[in-house]
Amino acid sequence: MGQSVKLCGWVYKARSSGKVAFITLRDGRGLCQCVLEKGDATATFFDEAKKVAQETSIEITGVAHADERAVGGVELREITEFRVVGTSSDYPITPKPHGVEFLMKHRHLWFRSQRQHTILNIRATIVDAIRRFFNDHGFLLIDTPIFAPAIGEGASTLFEVDYFGEQVYLAQTGQLYVEAACMAHDKVYCFGPTFRAEKSKTRRHLTEFWMVEPEMAFCGLGDVLELAEDFVCAIAQRVLTDHRADLESLGRETASLEKIAKPFVRLTYAEVVDILHGPEAMALLENDLQTKSERVKEIDGKIKELEETKASAKKAWQQEKAAQELQAAHEEQAELNEQIANIPAHMKLAADFQWGTDLGGSDETIISRLHERPVFVTHYPSDVKAFYMRVDRSNRKLVENFDLLAPEGYGEIIGGSMREEDHDILLERIKAHNLPVENFEWYLDLRRYGSVPHGGFGLGVERTVAWICGLKHIRETAAYPRMLGTMYP
Repeated sequence: MGQSVKLCGWVYKARSSGKVAFITLRDGRGLCQCVLEKGDATATFFDEAKKVAQETSIEITGVAHADERAVGGVELREITEFRVVGTSSDYPITPKPHGVEFLMKHRHLWFRSQRQHTILNIRATIVDAIRRFFNDHGFLLIDTPIFAPAIGEGASTLFEVDYFGEQVYLAQTGQLYVEAACMAHDKVYCFGPTFRAEKSKTRRHLTEFWMVEPEMAFCGLGDVLELAEDFVCAIAQRVLTDHRADLESLGRETASLEKIAKPFVRLTYAEVVDILHGPEAMALLENDLQTKSERVKEIDGKIKELEETKASAKKAWQQEKAAQELQAAHEEQAELNEQIANIPAHMKLAADFQWGTDLGGSDETIISRLHERPVFVTHYPSDVKAFYMRVDRSNRKLVENFDLLAPEGYGEIIGGSMREEDHDILLERIKAHNLPVENFEWYLDLRRYGSVPHGGFGLGVERTVAWICGLKHIRETAAYPRMLGTMYP
């Protein structure tokens, strides 16, 4: 403070009042208000500074002053130098309301906004926390291929690629490859993009996402669960430590994240079926129907008031403010009406849930909302899970696997299991899934030459970011999200 500094960045917003111009500068690390007063020191550039448009890139030199009232707690005054580096005009993302479709088409500019900037900062911290956790716990990073000759998960979600005349696929998982590596290094992980051709438009799905997949040799299911527990706690604590103010700026209630501590809730698949059929699940959905219906009525009244305010407003800024609030009210109303329409279907799905089917998104939402801490769901029916999962020796209808459901309705963020270490059982499972055995000979080799009990899991980065940040939709968690029907830019 008190020293002359030069800042380089972009104009976040600007206004002028007679002989004073106020420019809020965005430099990638934060915001700083710069105050230019007309006088001899600013005579050569004051008029130019008064006219700078949003997102003009500038260099500005002045004296830093501490000011609690200013954004970022610092204000730049006594300006001595000002230079426009790159002009900007008609910047498309203005303070006025914009629909999601418009913002997605301008994603390359949208993440300059404070909300998107904050989310991507938190994502970067989560990625760093992931790497630090595994590096600090003795895991070796193994880079796995993106081109895969065979499926790793369900055949229905494969992206086919012409590889010099040969049909291969974009990797659904790096897991099978790190299994081979863990037989050499004991504890390993891969971390990179994965691809699932799911024709789903839900708030939880992307076709391209990042996943971290640790794998351990000489372990049991309890060891894998404990690793996942420690891992998720470490991520939550790191974000709370580094980004508490950022989370609050996003409207994220941090008290719920502070409850992320061991032990997590542990339920079997069979216990979850009982919960879905029980009164607690139905009461939750009935309460949703009532409270959301009441909220829609409140919004109806609010919309009428805002429409009257907008019509009677005499100043442009009053009309603009009313328009923004109207946009937000209509969006909330549309979202609630969609949720209300889906609640009867969710009730029926829960009541009619049949043992032997996989949990759906609405089922996961119910279970995760009924608990304040993450929930492990273990021992699914073998028929609905991947061929590589270890068959439970005490009940051959089950596999030793788990999903970890994030609380507050966010659902699955981790899927994991013990891997089948018995050669003959694995071969039987490959055939039962109608997979070509020749494509998995290398994978079977791992069971021919010193097989050991081993297991691991995969955590989806984007789903984790959505949960940690309290986001309604996964599209905000990646710089350039790829969804069904979304490929630009």
